[in-house]
Amino acid sequence: MKSNVLSRKGMENYGIEFWRVWVNGSGESCQSLHSLVGHKQSVFAEGAAPIWSAMHYNASAKLITLILVPGEICEWHENPMPQWIIPLRGRWSVETMDGTIVEMGPGDISFGGDQGTNNKQGHRSWAVGETPAELLLIQVKGPPPWNPCV
Repeated sequence: MKSNVLSRKGMENYGIEFWRVWVNGSGESCQSLHSLVGHKQSVFAEGAAPIWSAMHYNASAKLITLILVPGEICEWHENPMPQWIIPLRGRWSVETMDGTIVEMGPGDISFGGDQGTNNKQGHRSWAVGETPAELLLIQVKGPPPWNPCV
């Protein structure tokens, strides 16, 4: 078995990227790219060999699935509550009030935390292409503890 250099030397700094939708000081929604970091080698499941893992959030959550139909663009709205959004199949785009448009598909992650925007405008989203976008939402009580503005 070949040794993986990354798993030996750089995992503490390795990050899993996600897009975060948030509200700036002017009440506009914005999007910026962030990373989930802090992985440490530990036993994740009893009886298994140690793997790299990190706890990023620990609270109750709701799981919801959404299907965005091609050709339909959602009206401007805020996320109903803080939520992680993970595309399962298809592609989707999110436009925030600052004009940023991000297209995502399987393997991408977004955090919707745009509660409290001017006029509750938030963002709008749509399926990209000819196939529906299937999304998994994990609604949580609050946003991650780190600040996107820094």
